[in-house]
Amino acid sequence: MQKIIDLLIKEDALDEKKLELFIEKYGEHRLTIANLLKVRLLHQEKLDEVLIGALKIQKIEINDLEGLQGIDTTLLLKKQAKEMGIEFIDIPSIEIDYKLIKRLPLKQLKRYKALPLFVEDDRVTVAFENPNDFAAKGAIERFFHGKIMIVALARKEIIHQILSHLDVNEKVEEFSVDIKEDLEQGGAENSNKTDESPAVLKLIELILATAIEKGTSDIHIEATEENCVVRYRIDGMLQENFKMEKEIFSPLASRMKLLSNLDIAEKRKPQDGRFTQLIKGRPFDFRVSTLPTMFGESIVMRILDKTKAMIRLEDAGMNPISYEKFIKGIHSPYGIVLVTGPTGSGKTTTLYGALNEIVDPKDKVITVEDPVEYQMDSIQQVQINSNAGLTFPAALRSILRQDPDKIMIGEIRDQETLRIAIQAALTGHMVISTLHTNSSIAAIGRMLDMGIENYLISGAVVAIQAQRLVRKICQSCKEEAKLSTTLWDDIKKYVPESSKFYVGKGCPVCNGSGYTGREMISEVLPISDKLSTMIANGATKDELEKVAIEEGFVSMFKDGLKKALDGKTTIEEIIRVARS
Repeated sequence: MQKIIDLLIKEDALDEKKLELFIEKYGEHRLTIANLLKVRLLHQEKLDEVLIGALKIQKIEINDLEGLQGIDTTLLLKKQAKEMGIEFIDIPSIEIDYKLIKRLPLKQLKRYKALPLFVEDDRVTVAFENPNDFAAKGAIERFFHGKIMIVALARKEIIHQILSHLDVNEKVEEFSVDIKEDLEQGGAENSNKTDESPAVLKLIELILATAIEKGTSDIHIEATEENCVVRYRIDGMLQENFKMEKEIFSPLASRMKLLSNLDIAEKRKPQDGRFTQLIKGRPFDFRVSTLPTMFGESIVMRILDKTKAMIRLEDAGMNPISYEKFIKGIHSPYGIVLVTGPTGSGKTTTLYGALNEIVDPKDKVITVEDPVEYQMDSIQQVQINSNAGLTFPAALRSILRQDPDKIMIGEIRDQETLRIAIQAALTGHMVISTLHTNSSIAAIGRMLDMGIENYLISGAVVAIQAQRLVRKICQSCKEEAKLSTTLWDDIKKYVPESSKFYVGKGCPVCNGSGYTGREMISEVLPISDKLSTMIANGATKDELEKVAIEEGFVSMFKDGLKKALDGKTTIEEIIRVARS
């Protein structure tokens, strides 16, 4: 946003002194392009002129404008195309002729950032990332002998995504052929040695790198009756990416096991392993699990990005109100702070964010985890080993003899662990941990069900956060949504009547899902003196919720609605994830 504001000031589209008065009067949180247009500090014609000019000379990218309230990037690209005397093509809304694309060398298309779309009579339409690149236009035109090339403008991220996808598929086919040749030359009896083939290594590297680029959380490699299938879990949903011949699975699985220090000859028992690999210069940990199935094995790799261990809480998507409450909770001198939610809701990432916030050279910080997901400097991390008798309760008892100041418990699974954690909190330690519950208030009932006394909960618990991850609307195919009557009736009491909502219609960037990336929605319940007394006296969930709302508690559902109103996610996604 600041980059765009600076550009508008520099190009005399926005008066800097008037802008300062606006911020002084309304506050910096109200500073949006939409509001500046509303109070007439900006004028639409001048805004479009400046932005189109900057896009032409690539001073800014269209991605810099995505998500800014008051800027319709699709409309802006149409105006830019009109000024250039060419057509803007919304690629997701047309049928691409892939046979046409295959007639051209993929390397050349990638080099010139061009995508042939379709042929009509003697005219072939080609979308360019930069239609002003005359060298690119000349080079591509030479491939279409006797045909007129129509130059079009399209979103560069969609062109890039399609070309990258074609490139990956081409390489997978090439590596698969090489692996099959190695199998034929080596013979079936030496099939396990094929995992040393350079083609297998290249295929694994490609699978890992593509997964990282797509923002995958888990890679699934599965042997089916007829194929070897590779699927990625992206934004919580599985998507099939590659389908290869079944012969590829054996050498691929063997090499994966070697990387993870597993027994390549053992195919009848589940195995667990781990390996670290540099992908485009960044270190990633891969936690590997193998499981025997009817047609071979299922291999699942959890991707652990080491940089996520350094995430700041303010960058995790937490709303400002929840952030302030949570920060206050974890900076308490002692007590227990709980992060709750279902599996895959980002609890561990929040725990590491909290650790980064409270870590201090003056304090001894110890974690107990199963397994240790992210390795961090300046803290002591303990990995559970049940076979050796190192369970959560046993580890916690030992930790308390290590003179800790702050303790992080990866997950509270049973009464014994919870009881020790609460005792530690009551004896002057700061404890942060996770618990599986649907909401922050429900965590109190869950602890009671686990056999913990009311007075211990009321004395130890400082704050409880509940969270979920919602998928974000793909900015490349975002459009205004038309809510059904049923859906509107469901939410109308929570939002203004003039509210606008958005949806992604599906495009190559989001693989047709309408979503790219995820963001946290959350609620934080600080345990005030009044709530503490009520918990000790055995108040019901409804009674606690009533007082919490009086004290300013904002539910996760309402936080989600705010994100939907801001155009970050869809109403359907909020109802799917957060509606109780």
